[in-house]
Amino acid sequence: MTTLLIAGTDTESGKTIVTAALAAYWQKYYSHQPLGLMKLLQTGEGDYQYYQRLFADFTLVQVVNPLSFQTPVAPPIAAQREGRSIPLQEVWQDLVSLQQTSDFILVEGLGGLGSPLTWELTVADLAREWRLLTVLVVPVKLGAVAKAVANVALARQSNVKLKGIVFSCSEFVSEQELTDWIPIELIQQLTGVRVLGILPYLPDINDLNRLAQVSSNLDLECLFDNLLLYKI
Repeated sequence: MTTLLIAGTDTESGKTIVTAALAAYWQKYYSHQPLGLMKLLQTGEGDYQYYQRLFADFTLVQVVNPLSFQTPVAPPIAAQREGRSIPLQEVWQDLVSLQQTSDFILVEGLGGLGSPLTWELTVADLAREWRLLTVLVVPVKLGAVAKAVANVALARQSNVKLKGIVFSCSEFVSEQELTDWIPIELIQQLTGVRVLGILPYLPDINDLNRLAQVSSNLDLECLFDNLLLYKI
């Protein structure tokens, strides 16, 4: 059983689409093996509900969201406004339960690696404390190199184990823009972290077949470790 944290450089970095694409690939080719999807913590509505709709027809895909707040701001601020606490131990217990029933688990973080979960802890701190293998999602746009370098530095400072970097397009990007904005050799040289691929822009994020198809752009062997034993 492998658990991957899909973390981003910031909000709207592409974490949800990367998570959905990997889950869609798993569901298409390894549907006999249970899959767990967790939205670590949600403020406002969106990602958890999207996963529920997308995988509603599949009995071996379990989607959980242990903790959510109505206010769409940073969790400690949302909790303060709503007069609630942030019981991360309960979130951990839900993850442990999911690990006991799933062969592969994708945990989507919130915001970026430096985003606060509580007044004391960031997403990076949690990744370290829970020993979660982490994939860093970087949006494809001008400034992507700086975002990648800064967040890898934060991961190293926080002792987060990075599996690699995935770039995600939130809109159509030309080949020239890809070359200019995400020079892969330079990014790997500067960060010392492997680039696992580029997820293209998807006009329809509810198309499971297309989500699974674009996952082939990624280094699935690295992402799934030794779990890809045989396809159905």
